[in-house]
Amino acid sequence: LWSQMHGNETTTTKALMDFIPWFLDQAQVAYRKAFRLTIILQLNPDGAQHYTRVNANGVDLNRDAINLSQPESQLLLKLYNSIQPDLCLNLHGQRTLYAAGLGGPSASLSFLAPAANEEREITSARAEAMGLIAALTAALSNDLPEAIGRYDDTFNPNCVGDTFTQLGTPTILFEAGHVAKDYQREKTRRYVFKAYCALFEALLNNAKYFEVEHYFSLPQNSIDFYDIILEGVTVQNHDAIIKNQKLGLSFREVLKDSQIEFHPEMKAFGDNLQMRGHHNLMLPSEIQSKPINFQNNELIKDFHLLNFIWSKIKIN
Repeated sequence: LWSQMHGNETTTTKALMDFIPWFLDQAQVAYRKAFRLTIILQLNPDGAQHYTRVNANGVDLNRDAINLSQPESQLLLKLYNSIQPDLCLNLHGQRTLYAAGLGGPSASLSFLAPAANEEREITSARAEAMGLIAALTAALSNDLPEAIGRYDDTFNPNCVGDTFTQLGTPTILFEAGHVAKDYQREKTRRYVFKAYCALFEALLNNAKYFEVEHYFSLPQNSIDFYDIILEGVTVQNHDAIIKNQKLGLSFREVLKDSQIEFHPEMKAFGDNLQMRGHHNLMLPSEIQSKPINFQNNELIKDFHLLNFIWSKIKIN
């Protein structure tokens, strides 16, 4: 099990800190007799320190499986070859923009049995991972009805999960997602912990693996959400002033003074937007007439607008 291959994806690491004492508790003696776990809490400690996806050399470790240009990538492969594991868990976090199927609820958790080739064939290793995902998601169905997604399975040999599946090891990608009004992801953390427990319970009890069809019945992740949609906005776009627009905003997470701050950035505007908002806010009349200079991916800087947003949305 390795977590924080991307340093700014912390939720699965926090859930491991819940899972480890659970696993070591006397009540779980059967699990300790059955399994030997090798856990890397932070594969990318420099990225974790600076809250970045990439490592200290600016490299995405999950795009380094072929080149093996980084010491972290080399260590992971060396450990894999040494252990020859029966199962790999590749632990990540995903942004708030994903829905569990187009028009579905926010994807609170997503899973993937990575492909082993461009044809995305169902190899024996991949089929085993699919069955395990189906089993653990079934165990979570009451907690997260319709809110568990299936991550895109486009083959990328530069990705570690695809490589390990190609080498014949069942590999499961975990993606910790978004629960409504839980930007600190404490609720998601609990669901990830439950997913760990459900997975090992299925393995311990030699539960009959679900069929591949059960895995494919999970809705595929869809990019479907902004964090905020502001309504009644006057937009300045180049020389044009356009009134009564909808403005889609997504949060950019920024590390400042050892704390994560959420800064809204502009993504799109229009009479109607194709994506939905986790929060939909109508601007008060006194703000509507003030034009917002639209610049894609630029942060909102207007004090009055930011003050209005934070009066309506509680992040902490």
